[in-house]
Amino acid sequence: MDFLLLLPLALVALWIARARQQQRRIAILARYLSGHDIEKNIETLSQGYSRALGEADPARSEQVWGVLRGTEEVLCRQVRKLAEDFAGVEPAATRVSKFPVWLPRSPAFDKSFDMREALRMHARGICRAVEEQGASPKDRAFAILAEMLLMQHTCHWYCRSKSVASARMLASHRTSHEQLVGAVLPRTRQEYLGLVA
Repeated sequence: MDFLLLLPLALVALWIARARQQQRRIAILARYLSGHDIEKNIETLSQGYSRALGEADPARSEQVWGVLRGTEEVLCRQVRKLAEDFAGVEPAATRVSKFPVWLPRSPAFDKSFDMREALRMHARGICRAVEEQGASPKDRAFAILAEMLLMQHTCHWYCRSKSVASARMLASHRTSHEQLVGAVLPRTRQEYLGLVA
């Protein structure tokens, strides 16, 4: 009987703890993102790539690719700066659970990765894709977009959970987490899987 009374109280306590942690993490990430136009640049590039790929006139398409180059370079600089700035966050606030759903932190269940290292890895991946010279504009755009979306997935994972991040990616971009990991550059994929596996 006592167990039946304590179970709802324990569930409410866990729900409150989860909500508080998520609010803290959202506030931390928002504080560091607020100094940059990363989200705006991601949106600009996503729309620009669609426009360039849909352009029937090759000269017009080339012009759009040229305009997007500047935004790509700005994005590269900004994600590097974000990773540098985020490196100063207290280590206890940067651990991300590898479990698909939120669980309270416990040394016994501490399967986690460091968000600071994840952001450094994403910055390297995005910049590698931006600096790629030998690929066609379409292949570069595909790689940059995949790198950007994987970083977004990691940010949602940090703030909420892996399952929520994957559901958002599927709903927003009709792309599963597995497809996204398969679409990034091979070196990023290797570093990412080494970090989160």
